[in-house]
Amino acid sequence: MTVSMEQLQAFVAAAETGSFSAAGRRLRKAQSAVSTQVANLETDLGLELFSRAGRNPALTAAGQRLLEEARVVLDRREHLIGVASSLERKVENRLVVAIDELYPEHALGALFADFAREFPYVELELLFPLMEDVSRLVLGGSADLGVMWRQEALPVELGFQTIGWVPLKLVCGRAHPLAKARVEWEELKRHRQILVAARSDGVEKRRLRVAAEVWWVESHWVILEMVKHGIGWAFVSDHVIAASPAAPDLVTPDLQFDDGDWPVALELVWHKQRPHGPAAAWLRDRFAAARIGG
Repeated sequence: MTVSMEQLQAFVAAAETGSFSAAGRRLRKAQSAVSTQVANLETDLGLELFSRAGRNPALTAAGQRLLEEARVVLDRREHLIGVASSLERKVENRLVVAIDELYPEHALGALFADFAREFPYVELELLFPLMEDVSRLVLGGSADLGVMWRQEALPVELGFQTIGWVPLKLVCGRAHPLAKARVEWEELKRHRQILVAARSDGVEKRRLRVAAEVWWVESHWVILEMVKHGIGWAFVSDHVIAASPAAPDLVTPDLQFDDGDWPVALELVWHKQRPHGPAAAWLRDRFAAARIGG
Protein backbone atom coordinates (compact mmCIF):
# COMPACT_ATOMS: atom_id res chain seq x y z
CA MET A 1 0.00 0.00 0.00
CA THR A 2 1.42 3.37 -1.06
CA VAL A 3 -0.06 6.64 0.16
CA SER A 4 1.46 9.94 -0.95
CA MET A 5 1.24 13.40 0.58
CA GLU A 6 -0.31 14.68 -2.66
CA GLN A 7 -3.11 12.14 -2.34
CA LEU A 8 -3.80 13.16 1.28
CA GLN A 9 -3.75 16.85 0.35
CA ALA A 10 -6.27 16.25 -2.44
CA PHE A 11 -8.48 14.17 -0.12
CA VAL A 12 -8.49 16.78 2.66
CA ALA A 13 -9.02 19.69 0.26
CA ALA A 14 -11.96 17.93 -1.41
CA ALA A 15 -13.54 17.11 1.95
CA GLU A 16 -13.11 20.65 3.28
CA THR A 17 -14.21 22.51 0.16
CA GLY A 18 -17.04 20.15 -0.81
CA SER A 19 -16.04 19.51 -4.42
CA PHE A 20 -13.13 18.46 -6.58
CA SER A 21 -13.27 21.69 -8.56
CA ALA A 22 -13.04 23.83 -5.37
CA ALA A 23 -10.23 21.62 -4.12
CA GLY A 24 -8.42 22.17 -7.39
CA ARG A 25 -8.68 25.93 -6.99
CA ARG A 26 -7.30 25.71 -3.44
CA LEU A 27 -4.40 23.51 -4.51
CA ARG A 28 -3.92 25.33 -7.83
CA LYS A 29 -4.38 22.12 -9.75
CA ALA A 30 -6.80 20.95 -12.42
CA GLN A 31 -10.02 19.34 -11.18
CA SER A 32 -9.10 16.16 -13.03
CA ALA A 33 -5.75 15.98 -11.18
CA VAL A 34 -7.51 16.24 -7.81
CA SER A 35 -10.13 13.63 -8.62
CA THR A 36 -7.42 11.30 -9.95
CA GLN A 37 -5.39 11.68 -6.74
CA VAL A 38 -8.45 10.90 -4.63
CA ALA A 39 -9.38 7.92 -6.80
CA ASN A 40 -5.84 6.56 -6.54
CA LEU A 41 -5.93 6.99 -2.76
CA GLU A 42 -9.18 5.04 -2.58
CA THR A 43 -7.61 2.28 -4.66
CA ASP A 44 -4.49 2.17 -2.50
CA LEU A 45 -6.54 2.06 0.72
CA GLY A 46 -9.15 -0.34 -0.65
CA LEU A 47 -11.90 1.96 0.65
CA GLU A 48 -14.44 4.33 -0.82
CA LEU A 49 -13.83 7.77 0.76
CA PHE A 50 -16.51 9.71 -1.13
CA SER A 51 -19.97 8.82 -2.36
CA ARG A 52 -20.41 10.25 -5.83
CA ALA A 53 -24.15 9.64 -6.09
CA GLY A 54 -25.07 13.30 -5.71
CA ARG A 55 -24.04 16.51 -7.44
CA ASN A 56 -21.02 16.89 -5.15
CA PRO A 57 -18.93 14.13 -3.53
CA ALA A 58 -19.97 13.33 0.05
CA LEU A 59 -17.76 11.65 2.61
CA THR A 60 -18.55 8.07 3.44
CA ALA A 61 -18.28 6.80 7.01
CA ALA A 62 -14.78 5.53 6.22
CA GLY A 63 -13.92 8.89 4.65
CA GLN A 64 -15.07 10.78 7.75
CA ARG A 65 -12.91 8.58 9.97
CA LEU A 66 -9.82 8.81 7.79
CA LEU A 67 -10.17 12.56 7.27
CA GLU A 68 -8.98 13.22 10.83
CA GLU A 69 -6.03 10.89 10.36
CA ALA A 70 -5.09 12.59 7.11
CA ARG A 71 -5.19 16.00 8.77
CA VAL A 72 -2.85 14.75 11.52
CA VAL A 73 -0.37 13.41 8.95
CA LEU A 74 -0.37 16.68 6.98
CA ASP A 75 -0.06 18.71 10.16
CA ARG A 76 2.95 16.69 11.32
CA ARG A 77 4.50 17.11 7.88
CA GLU A 78 4.25 20.88 8.28
CA HIS A 79 5.66 20.56 11.79
CA LEU A 80 8.62 18.54 10.50
CA ILE A 81 9.33 21.18 7.87
CA GLY A 82 9.11 23.91 10.51
CA VAL A 83 11.50 22.10 12.86
CA ALA A 84 13.97 21.55 10.02
CA SER A 85 13.79 25.23 9.05
CA SER A 86 14.35 26.23 12.69
CA LEU A 87 17.41 23.98 12.96
CA GLU A 88 18.74 25.35 9.68
CA ARG A 89 18.63 28.84 11.22
CA LYS A 90 20.66 27.52 14.20
CA VAL A 91 17.74 27.97 16.61
CA GLU A 92 18.11 25.86 19.75
CA ASN A 93 16.21 22.58 19.81
CA ARG A 94 15.61 22.86 23.57
CA LEU A 95 15.99 25.43 26.34
CA VAL A 96 15.88 25.12 30.12
CA VAL A 97 15.12 28.26 32.14
CA ALA A 98 15.35 28.34 35.95
CA ILE A 99 13.22 31.06 37.58
CA ASP A 100 13.10 31.94 41.26
CA GLU A 101 9.57 32.21 42.72
CA LEU A 102 10.48 35.79 43.55
CA TYR A 103 9.82 36.66 39.88
CA PRO A 104 6.11 37.55 39.53
CA GLU A 105 4.41 34.62 37.84
CA HIS A 106 1.75 36.87 36.24
CA ALA A 107 4.52 38.38 34.07
CA LEU A 108 5.59 34.98 32.74
CA GLY A 109 2.42 34.11 30.81
CA ALA A 110 2.61 36.96 28.30
CA LEU A 111 6.37 36.66 27.93
CA PHE A 112 6.29 32.95 27.12
CA ALA A 113 3.21 33.30 24.90
CA ASP A 114 5.31 35.65 22.75
CA PHE A 115 8.18 33.16 22.92
CA ALA A 116 5.90 30.35 21.71
CA ARG A 117 4.84 32.43 18.72
CA GLU A 118 8.41 33.47 17.93
CA PHE A 119 9.97 30.02 18.42
CA PRO A 120 7.17 27.44 17.97
CA TYR A 121 9.58 24.53 17.52
CA VAL A 122 11.77 25.04 20.60
CA GLU A 123 11.10 22.60 23.41
CA LEU A 124 11.04 24.55 26.68
CA GLU A 125 11.48 23.40 30.27
CA LEU A 126 10.79 25.82 33.13
CA LEU A 127 12.25 25.10 36.56
CA PHE A 128 11.39 27.00 39.74
CA PRO A 129 14.28 26.62 42.19
CA LEU A 130 15.11 29.16 44.88
CA MET A 131 17.95 31.65 45.36
CA GLU A 132 21.40 30.08 44.93
CA ASP A 133 19.89 26.91 43.49
CA VAL A 134 19.23 28.92 40.30
CA SER A 135 22.88 29.85 39.80
CA ARG A 136 23.99 26.29 40.61
CA LEU A 137 21.79 24.94 37.81
CA VAL A 138 23.16 27.45 35.30
CA LEU A 139 26.73 26.89 36.45
CA GLY A 140 26.38 23.12 36.14
CA GLY A 141 24.78 23.28 32.69
CA SER A 142 21.36 22.05 33.81
CA ALA A 143 19.79 25.39 32.85
CA ASP A 144 20.58 27.74 29.97
CA LEU A 145 19.28 30.88 31.69
CA GLY A 146 18.42 31.75 35.26
CA VAL A 147 16.35 34.44 36.94
CA MET A 148 17.14 34.89 40.62
CA TRP A 149 17.46 37.38 43.40
CA ARG A 150 20.83 39.06 43.51
CA GLN A 151 23.59 36.82 44.80
CA GLU A 152 26.29 38.73 46.62
CA ALA A 153 29.03 36.26 45.66
CA LEU A 154 28.17 35.19 42.12
CA PRO A 155 30.53 32.61 40.54
CA VAL A 156 32.93 34.32 38.11
CA GLU A 157 31.84 31.96 35.31
CA LEU A 158 28.38 33.53 35.27
CA GLY A 159 27.33 36.73 33.55
CA PHE A 160 24.45 38.74 34.98
CA GLN A 161 22.09 41.64 34.31
CA THR A 162 19.73 43.34 36.77
CA ILE A 163 16.18 43.09 35.42
CA GLY A 164 14.16 44.62 38.24
CA TRP A 165 13.39 44.89 41.92
CA VAL A 166 10.83 43.05 44.05
CA PRO A 167 9.77 44.50 47.42
CA LEU A 168 9.54 42.09 50.34
CA LYS A 169 7.03 42.78 53.09
CA LEU A 170 7.15 41.65 56.68
CA VAL A 171 3.93 39.77 57.45
CA CYS A 172 2.43 37.88 60.36
CA GLY A 173 -0.95 36.37 61.26
CA ARG A 174 -3.73 38.45 62.77
CA ALA A 175 -3.39 36.74 66.15
CA HIS A 176 0.41 36.96 66.26
CA PRO A 177 1.97 39.16 68.99
CA LEU A 178 3.67 41.33 66.33
CA ALA A 179 0.25 42.34 65.00
CA LYS A 180 -0.80 43.92 68.28
CA ALA A 181 1.51 46.94 68.69
CA ARG A 182 4.20 49.01 67.04
CA VAL A 183 7.17 46.71 66.49
CA GLU A 184 10.79 47.45 67.32
CA TRP A 185 13.68 45.66 65.62
CA GLU A 186 14.64 43.76 68.76
CA GLU A 187 11.08 42.43 69.03
CA LEU A 188 11.48 40.58 65.73
CA LYS A 189 14.38 38.61 67.16
CA ARG A 190 12.19 37.17 69.91
CA HIS A 191 9.65 35.51 67.60
CA ARG A 192 10.08 32.59 65.22
CA GLN A 193 10.93 33.62 61.67
CA ILE A 194 9.97 31.50 58.66
CA LEU A 195 12.51 31.78 55.87
CA VAL A 196 12.51 30.49 52.33
CA ALA A 197 15.00 27.64 51.98
CA ALA A 198 17.24 26.84 49.03
CA ARG A 199 18.59 23.30 48.84
CA SER A 200 22.14 24.60 48.84
CA ASP A 201 23.46 25.81 52.17
CA GLY A 202 25.11 29.07 51.10
CA VAL A 203 25.25 32.56 52.51
CA GLU A 204 22.23 33.75 50.50
CA LYS A 205 20.00 31.42 52.46
CA ARG A 206 20.81 33.29 55.66
CA ARG A 207 20.88 36.85 54.35
CA LEU A 208 17.42 37.78 55.67
CA ARG A 209 17.72 35.93 58.96
CA VAL A 210 16.78 38.14 61.92
CA ALA A 211 15.29 35.91 64.62
CA ALA A 212 17.08 33.51 66.89
CA GLU A 213 14.63 30.73 66.03
CA VAL A 214 14.00 29.95 62.35
CA TRP A 215 11.99 27.48 60.32
CA TRP A 216 13.10 26.85 56.73
CA VAL A 217 10.41 26.22 54.09
CA GLU A 218 10.96 25.56 50.38
CA SER A 219 7.91 27.51 49.19
CA HIS A 220 6.76 31.11 49.56
CA TRP A 221 3.15 29.90 49.31
CA VAL A 222 3.48 27.40 52.17
CA ILE A 223 5.28 30.04 54.24
CA LEU A 224 2.18 32.26 54.05
CA GLU A 225 -0.05 29.41 55.19
CA MET A 226 2.19 28.92 58.22
CA VAL A 227 2.23 32.65 58.92
CA LYS A 228 -1.57 32.68 58.68
CA HIS A 229 -1.71 30.08 61.47
CA GLY A 230 0.55 32.08 63.77
CA ILE A 231 3.59 29.81 63.53
CA GLY A 232 5.91 32.74 62.84
CA TRP A 233 6.53 35.88 60.79
CA ALA A 234 8.17 36.15 57.37
CA PHE A 235 9.47 38.33 54.55
CA VAL A 236 7.37 37.65 51.44
CA SER A 237 7.00 39.43 48.10
CA ASP A 238 3.98 41.58 47.27
CA HIS A 239 2.83 39.48 44.32
CA VAL A 240 2.84 36.23 46.33
CA ILE A 241 0.87 37.86 49.15
CA ALA A 242 -1.67 39.31 46.71
CA ALA A 243 -2.27 35.95 45.01
CA SER A 244 -2.34 33.83 48.17
CA PRO A 245 -5.65 32.54 49.64
CA ALA A 246 -4.09 33.35 53.01
CA ALA A 247 -3.92 37.10 52.23
CA PRO A 248 -7.08 38.11 54.19
CA ASP A 249 -5.60 36.56 57.34
CA LEU A 250 -2.23 38.32 57.10
CA VAL A 251 -1.09 41.57 58.71
CA THR A 252 1.77 43.91 57.89
CA PRO A 253 2.93 45.04 61.36
CA ASP A 254 3.45 48.69 62.19
CA LEU A 255 7.25 48.93 62.25
CA GLN A 256 9.06 51.54 64.31
CA PHE A 257 12.32 51.21 62.39
CA ASP A 258 11.25 51.02 58.74
CA ASP A 259 8.38 51.58 56.27
CA GLY A 260 8.08 47.82 55.79
CA ASP A 261 9.50 47.26 52.29
CA TRP A 262 12.82 45.52 51.62
CA PRO A 263 13.57 45.66 47.88
CA VAL A 264 15.45 42.67 46.46
CA ALA A 265 17.19 42.90 43.08
CA LEU A 266 16.27 40.37 40.39
CA GLU A 267 19.04 39.28 38.06
CA LEU A 268 19.23 37.31 34.84
CA VAL A 269 22.24 34.96 34.84
CA TRP A 270 23.95 32.85 32.18
CA HIS A 271 27.20 30.96 31.69
CA LYS A 272 29.82 33.10 29.92
CA GLN A 273 31.40 30.12 28.15
CA ARG A 274 28.19 28.73 26.65
CA PRO A 275 27.13 30.78 23.62
CA HIS A 276 23.43 31.41 23.17
CA GLY A 277 21.41 30.81 20.05
CA PRO A 278 18.55 33.01 18.79
CA ALA A 279 15.94 31.69 21.26
CA ALA A 280 18.05 32.25 24.40
CA ALA A 281 19.17 35.65 23.12
CA TRP A 282 15.53 36.61 22.54
CA LEU A 283 14.64 35.56 26.11
CA ARG A 284 17.50 37.58 27.53
CA ASP A 285 16.30 40.69 25.73
CA ARG A 286 12.69 40.19 26.80
CA PHE A 287 13.49 39.60 30.47
CA ALA A 288 15.64 42.75 30.42
CA ALA A 289 12.90 44.79 28.71
CA ALA A 290 10.22 43.68 31.21
CA ARG A 291 11.91 45.58 34.09
CA ILE A 292 9.97 44.17 37.03
CA GLY A 293 9.21 46.89 39.56
CA GLY A 294 10.01 49.72 37.12
